[in-house]
Amino acid sequence: MPIMIVCGSPVVAAPDVLIDAAGRSDAVVAVDRGLDALLSAGLSCDLFVGDADTVSRDARALVDESRLFEVERFDPYKDQTDLALALDAVGRRWHGADILVTCACGGKPDLALSVLGQLCRYRSGSVSIMENGFEARILHGGMTWSMTKARDRRFSVIALSDGAVVSEEGLEWELDRFELPLLGDQGISNFVTSETATVTCHSGCVIAYLFDEHSPLA
Repeated sequence: MPIMIVCGSPVVAAPDVLIDAAGRSDAVVAVDRGLDALLSAGLSCDLFVGDADTVSRDARALVDESRLFEVERFDPYKDQTDLALALDAVGRRWHGADILVTCACGGKPDLALSVLGQLCRYRSGSVSIMENGFEARILHGGMTWSMTKARDRRFSVIALSDGAVVSEEGLEWELDRFELPLLGDQGISNFVTSETATVTCHSGCVIAYLFDEHSPLA
């Protein structure tokens, strides 16, 4: 099972999303304000990473005590983002781990793009994302995402690098070793037409999104 990383986006995943993700994970890492998201869902973490500059007073007290979980705390005047530091911590503690990331993709567009950059550079294991209304996978060459019980859900795939070549099956518009342009729109707003659909990245790096059937994002 993966390591869950709860980031500090101001758009917080719903408690049921956090509880579901935590149930799929071997350990939980809170990234700064992500600790408040966990506490609001009745959860805690195994490791806190960050400068604690955006956490609540109650969360900061827990960080200061350092009794309930491990803490890697940094000066706010640092060169790396809290997520970059968290990924480094995961690599040191759970080398080769898959990661499941949440509370990472909303609120601040510049930070959201930075998150995608950090996650596409994580190559020690697979990268999954769970948020309100969608789940996603970052795929590198040779990786496949098989989606089950996904009929009628909206699907998109976007290249995060040059030379991204993908194939898709079980979708309304299928691709066969198609090269997507960097951040292009050829892969967006597709629909799953079978109980099982797959997207394969043959080269480069892409992010694939599967939206909830009743999500306003769909």
